[in-house]
Amino acid sequence: MFDISFMELLVISLVALIVIGPERLPIVAKTLGNLYGRCRSFVYSVRTDIHNEIRMEELKKMQSSIEETVHSVEQSVQHDLDQIKTTVSEVVPEKNQFASATETHKTPVDANSQAAEQNKRDASHG
Repeated sequence: MFDISFMELLVISLVALIVIGPERLPIVAKTLGNLYGRCRSFVYSVRTDIHNEIRMEELKKMQSSIEETVHSVEQSVQHDLDQIKTTVSEVVPEKNQFASATETHKTPVDANSQAAEQNKRDASHG
């Protein structure tokens, strides 16, 4: 974190020994060690919180992107489905027109054979 060499630490220790005194130096060192540990813990906690917030933002962006993609796919499928329904609704009347046109152009032999089949069915049921 700080760029402090061994010689600088030695000078700081000697000044602290002279200023604080040998009786209170262990207590002060222990207190400074505890404060340093708390600071490191706090910095780690803040760093972790920031990292988690960044990940949450990324996930929210990803979720938004996925929702937009799903919405566009749904619209595309709905559009294709509407086109299919339109095509089917256009084809069905043409099929009905074709069927009615072929029924009107039946030969008398076809009409007689259909009537004979109907009579056979009626006779077997009755």
